[in-house]
Amino acid sequence: MPLFAILALVLILARSIAELWLSRLNQRHVRAHANKVPPAFREIIEEATYRRSVDYTLAKSRFGNIADVFDTLMVIAVLFSGVLPWAFGRFSASCGTSIWTMAGFLFLVGIVLSILGLPFAWYAQFKLEERFGFNTTTMKTWMLDRMKGLLLALLVGFPLLALVLKLIEWTGANWWLWASSVVIAFQLLLLLIAPAVIMPLFNKFTPLPEGALRERLFALAHRTDFPTRSIELMDGSKRSRHSNAFFTGFGRFRKIVLFDTLIAQLTEPELESVLAHEIGHYKKRHVMKLLGLSIVGVFVAFAAIAWLAGQEWFYRAFGFEYQGGFTAANVVPAMLLFGLLAGTISFWFSPLVHIWSRRFEYEADAFARATMGEAQSLIQALRKLNEKNLSNLTPHPLYSGFYYSHPTLLERERALRIAA
Repeated sequence: MPLFAILALVLILARSIAELWLSRLNQRHVRAHANKVPPAFREIIEEATYRRSVDYTLAKSRFGNIADVFDTLMVIAVLFSGVLPWAFGRFSASCGTSIWTMAGFLFLVGIVLSILGLPFAWYAQFKLEERFGFNTTTMKTWMLDRMKGLLLALLVGFPLLALVLKLIEWTGANWWLWASSVVIAFQLLLLLIAPAVIMPLFNKFTPLPEGALRERLFALAHRTDFPTRSIELMDGSKRSRHSNAFFTGFGRFRKIVLFDTLIAQLTEPELESVLAHEIGHYKKRHVMKLLGLSIVGVFVAFAAIAWLAGQEWFYRAFGFEYQGGFTAANVVPAMLLFGLLAGTISFWFSPLVHIWSRRFEYEADAFARATMGEAQSLIQALRKLNEKNLSNLTPHPLYSGFYYSHPTLLERERALRIAA
């Protein structure tokens, strides 16, 4: 086995071992606090609910371990069995190496890999979530969601992929700069049109009914100088009893979205505090900062693919024949291999991104507290959301530090009380 292939295998196994170790560490920590409600939470959660949250956390963790091991074995099998170069050779010999056929090969590989993961997605929805009372979707809705996703990928993603491959032949050595720019422009366009075109394909959005809550939330938007066209309800209960709130779109297309489950769970002051938190992300430019990070990530990814596409040793490490030159047939294997290996590399950098994300959450919480003039409404909202969603109230600090994009409930409460 070539040296780089050995290195790739070591990194893949190291990631898997780290994931299992962190999961085991967290499970032991949760079990150590499972017998009774920790003192910090005795006033906010009943013992029966707390025990259900422990069971839910452990069940998700065990299932996650199985799914992670499967993913690791699948990646190893795909990368080192020789099936990819064999399939690429057969496909090229039968269909040629035109832009559209090369895009088709990448598209088909993506479909096959996603199909392999469907049993895990089904079990998570209809067994695990069902067991703890969260699932509200039907098999018909679940299947339609995936069919719609596939159709969108075919109608939108496939032409974009073909355009990226065509840019290789049009622009030569600098193709990755052009491809990055096109992909980023496409992502920005999606952010603009998704609320009006794509999201309604999956959920129903209706204006928040006239009344005290609507007036209260629009007054908050006006008070914080948050431009929004509408406040809408999304039928999140169609699929799950989990709840959320967010804003989407840009400029005159921006709108606030509340899950119907959230409306049912929180009081008006609590809903206002949650919305103030979301507005805090906008006012503190968190969305733009994360978008900037995403843009940098796109450029780095395409630069890496372009560099790897010029390295013969990279191709031979995984059984591909190196063809060289700025052609789709040469770059497609590099794209495919990079896609399979990228998660192994990004895994080790994810804690840094999560540190940044948690800092944003603290800043948005502080903005909400200042806007509301008090912290208790947001604290009560966070407590209810953690209770209703059976969140893990006692994660191991190393586990939450590595994986969590949000601070824990106790950390957020502590920060809000200190700020107050």
